[in-house]
Amino acid sequence: MSNIADLLRSRLEHQSILAAAGQLGQKQGISTYVVGGYVRDLILDRNTHDIDLMVEGDGIAFARALGRGLGTDRVVVYEKFGTAHIPLKGTQVEVATARTETYAPDSRKPKVTASSVEADLSRRDFTINALAVSVLPDTFGDLIDPFQGIRDMRAGTLRTPLAPDATFSDDPLRMLRAARFAAQLHFDIEPECLASITRQAGRMSIVSWERITEEIMKLLAADRPSAGFYILKETGLLAHVFPELDVMSGVEIIDGKGHKDVFIHTLQVVDNAAALSPKPALRFAALVHDIAKPRTKRFDRKRGWTFHHHEEAGRKILGEVARRMHLSNDLRDYLMNLTKLHLRPIALAQEGVSDSAVRRVMREAGADVDDLMLLCRADVTTKREARIARYMANFERVEALMKDVTVRDEMAAFQSPVRGDEIMKICGLDPGPTVGRLKTAIEEAILEGRLENTHEAALAYLQEIKDEVLQASS
Repeated sequence: MSNIADLLRSRLEHQSILAAAGQLGQKQGISTYVVGGYVRDLILDRNTHDIDLMVEGDGIAFARALGRGLGTDRVVVYEKFGTAHIPLKGTQVEVATARTETYAPDSRKPKVTASSVEADLSRRDFTINALAVSVLPDTFGDLIDPFQGIRDMRAGTLRTPLAPDATFSDDPLRMLRAARFAAQLHFDIEPECLASITRQAGRMSIVSWERITEEIMKLLAADRPSAGFYILKETGLLAHVFPELDVMSGVEIIDGKGHKDVFIHTLQVVDNAAALSPKPALRFAALVHDIAKPRTKRFDRKRGWTFHHHEEAGRKILGEVARRMHLSNDLRDYLMNLTKLHLRPIALAQEGVSDSAVRRVMREAGADVDDLMLLCRADVTTKREARIARYMANFERVEALMKDVTVRDEMAAFQSPVRGDEIMKICGLDPGPTVGRLKTAIEEAILEGRLENTHEAALAYLQEIKDEVLQASS
């Protein structure tokens, strides 16, 4: 391992911040350290945009003075916890008072008291995060590692500084972080920690859904997210943080006919999506695209196992999931749209491709069409090379049509030649859903090639279908 001081100096973009913190600490006569994830990522040569500082003194007063020294008065203070946040361009700086925390059994909100750096490090989640490096000019680069975090880092092991039962009971979110770190860093969780997580999985009930969702999104950002989700399944955490995924696993056999293990398939799709795109939302879509298969699974004596309409059922389930996990409306709509449509390009590839069918899928996918195609690529998990070759030949033709700029522009600009106000006048309607149904019927007929894209043809078609649509809507 390189000298820690040299590693700190190698982070050119952070030199001025670390130097200012060290000089301020020396001026105030208090020990000042860079700690936790920053030190871990420094040693592992991982990029980071966040700097965590810790002082053996008044962290809030230190943060305000440091902010002024760095040219900003924007310091967000968390008085109860003795911490403050300094938002800088390209870098987020957190400053904390060295502290200890005690927790009530039913809460993640700690009682905080000031302490030494060693005591502060003991409350950290894992030994690889229980590291501190001095930034004072006279001791710059001196490492404090009371729990042998460097040793565990070299061994690729996640271990808690104190007894794992106490560490995880105090803050159950740390169990979810264990799975995330294992996937991100390609580390193994120490066996006693793994056993403790299994014993205490039910403690996740005191963690807010916002924090759970945040950790799941971070796990999805790993280069192979499946490693973390398998840990969640193995320890029983998955049942508490994402029950719809937990029930996917297993294979049922009737009359000698089985089906894919949906959980294993899903995680293969997630890893495939991760290899294709860094976009967290797309990886989330891969995670939930078959979410309704357990609810729609049926056995047919002739056809075997079926999952009819799981894409539409999945879209509805995601409404429930989004509410529980406090997903944004944009992410919810994106996941629902891709889940609803994820079989459509595959069906085109299997049945042969018509221009009107491709146009219809593009219109429904809208701005998500590129991600839909990536999801469909990720969804190919068969190991049969001949089958893959046949499928991809047609699939690539679908992609080529969708990438055609002329088709994209045509779809973006496409509307029924007969507009809503004209439909209302002809049919004697007020604004409402029936007008939309008539307009959609005209558009679909054009997209399917049954009708010319002209005002005259569309007007004649409206006269042909209006009585039937009006009767059905009454």
